[in-house]
Amino acid sequence: MPRHIRKGDKVVVTAGNDKGAVGEILRVLTKKNRVVVKGVNVRSKNIKPSQANPKGGVIKQEMPIHMSNVSPEVEGKPARVRHETQKDGSKVRIGLIKDDKGKKVEKVICEIHSADARPNRETKS
Repeated sequence: MPRHIRKGDKVVVTAGNDKGAVGEILRVLTKKNRVVVKGVNVRSKNIKPSQANPKGGVIKQEMPIHMSNVSPEVEGKPARVRHETQKDGSKVRIGLIKDDKGKKVEKVICEIHSADARPNRETKS
């Protein structure tokens, strides 16, 4: 599955118990196609007593949700994402949303590779 989100992105949950919640991505679990979002899908976990924590107890912890259930946030709305190479050679992610009148609005979410970081492709003659 293509990765439309990255660690640190602000996302909107589009499906599940926390639908509509906005949070930041803490971790991306690529092999399982899941993400951990701050403040979303919080569960109670029982901790067994140990030397470091002799009493044990119950902690609250964010659990992973499937990455298809989140979308990057652009102007408070969930957005579709596409990748584009700029004229200067930099690669960016662009979020697409529809405004109140139904027109498509594009906004650059982040820069993936800057033009300076990309290797020069010179052909040998």
